[in-house]
Amino acid sequence: MTRLTLVATFALALITLSALAQQPRPVALVADTILDGTGRTLHRTAIVVEGSTIRSIGGPIPANAVVYDLGNRTITPGLIDTHEHILWHFDNGRLAGPGEPPLQAILHGVDNAIDILNAGFTTIQSPGSPDDKYLRDAIARGTIPGPRILTSLEPLTADSGSPGQLRALVDQRKQQGADFIKLFASKSIREGGTQTMTDAQLEAACGEANKLGLRTLVHAHSASSAKAATLAGCTSVEHGAFVTDDVFRLMAERGTYYDPNIGLVLQNYIANKEKYIGIGNYNDEGLRIWSRAKPSCSRLSSAPSKFPASKSSTAPTPLPERTATMARSSSRASSRAEWIPWRR
Repeated sequence: MTRLTLVATFALALITLSALAQQPRPVALVADTILDGTGRTLHRTAIVVEGSTIRSIGGPIPANAVVYDLGNRTITPGLIDTHEHILWHFDNGRLAGPGEPPLQAILHGVDNAIDILNAGFTTIQSPGSPDDKYLRDAIARGTIPGPRILTSLEPLTADSGSPGQLRALVDQRKQQGADFIKLFASKSIREGGTQTMTDAQLEAACGEANKLGLRTLVHAHSASSAKAATLAGCTSVEHGAFVTDDVFRLMAERGTYYDPNIGLVLQNYIANKEKYIGIGNYNDEGLRIWSRAKPSCSRLSSAPSKFPASKSSTAPTPLPERTATMARSSSRASSRAEWIPWRR
């Protein structure tokens, strides 16, 4: 064997060993209880993860795996929050506003992203803000830790334009990288929640979004706005504090998803009144409307509509209160590494 051949063979061996050394070892998570996301509860079972993919639940553990025995903890699929304004936050005891320096605002968003991930949420839907895109993309690059973010970017309202202009704006949001479209079809609950967008505007926006394969989330408190969104073929109705039983039945018939506020959002606003009062329509009259809406919201858990997934607060919330009132695992939980260990 020539010296040149020996050198080449040695170099190839070094490259091979280096490549093998760089290959990540599989990770096996073992716990007393595992909720697998399909309705099964498993005990003392191993989850094997390779990179970002769950390879198996149960079965043998690979010989080269790094094993973490979590003892009596419970492992669940990552939770999904379907309505989370990730850039909203308090600053100096008050709700931060548009006058805040942009860099400070995005850094608070990073804080929120880490807190949300540590609370067990691996995917959130933010409806929405143009700046969501920067945070979403940084997390996707692995630059900072946080949940997978789906965002509508800038929402559309009655003032966004005519039906034709709304179609163009939906196209624009798609080009800008929006994951879905957010529409405000009614006023704030603090202003009574009456319908603002016309039926024609909703039909145009939701119709264009459907054509482009984008889901539509519609802020709609009143029965009329929720009905208009349903008849327009929109994907889901958000909030719906004053929706009536006949509209709920229509939503169920049409397959419209319903994403309510149950037991957390209104209560959080009222409990943190001093952080909001005096800002925009956060006033005493708004609080009185909230209080009247609480009994209405509490009955919504029995509405005959489809629920999209889990729901936490749309307002800034102290971390211990950031709790899902409903939970459904991700449809991709079996193929993506979205499992979070929880203490009993």
